Amino acid sequence: MENTFQQHYKLSKKERQRLHKHPSFLIWFTGLSGSGKSTLANLVELELHKLGHSTYTLDGDNIRRGINKNLTFSAEDRTENIRRISEIAHLMIDAGIITLGAFISPYLKDRENIKKTVGASNFIEIYVNTSLEECERRDVKGLYKKARAGEIQNMTGISAPYEAPTQPDLEIATENETTEMSLKKIMRFLTQKAL
Repeated sequence: MENTFQQHYKLSKKERQRLHKHPSFLIWFTGLSGSGKSTLANLVELELHKLGHSTYTLDGDNIRRGINKNLTFSAEDRTENIRRISEIAHLMIDAGIITLGAFISPYLKDRENIKKTVGASNFIEIYVNTSLEECERRDVKGLYKKARAGEIQNMTGISAPYEAPTQPDLEIATENETTEMSLKKIMRFLTQKAL
């Protein structure tokens, strides 16, 4: 950008990781509203914390109450929402923190841009694959009921599309396994691939 200059700091990402005693990367949970993304991200963060790892979870609803509160749910604003989050995640990875993101993130191109922003080697995509029918049955926030009644526009899965990952690093089918089973599967994957 014009009139901006890259600032180079004396501490490197590797030195920050050495202080934390673990690598830093982004674990990205994607899936429909009500699929279990936030629940799993929260449980994974607790497990990582027990292991002594420095973590932070970025959650869709929380982010939209603060830094992204000026954005709507239009396709353009959804893309901007994810762009901002990926830049935040990039900074947190540079700080040496294992970062978790729980976002519907319905568009393939946006998730590809996250991977480009944080670096492919720092990106783990977990697809929380739960059917629309099951998400509607759960309807933990009452959003599907409102969307079916026409009270919510651009509801992913109802009036807006969800583009499922074609090659996620890990797929969790929440309808076929308990939360505990899903958590064990994720932790086993992280231990083998990233920690």
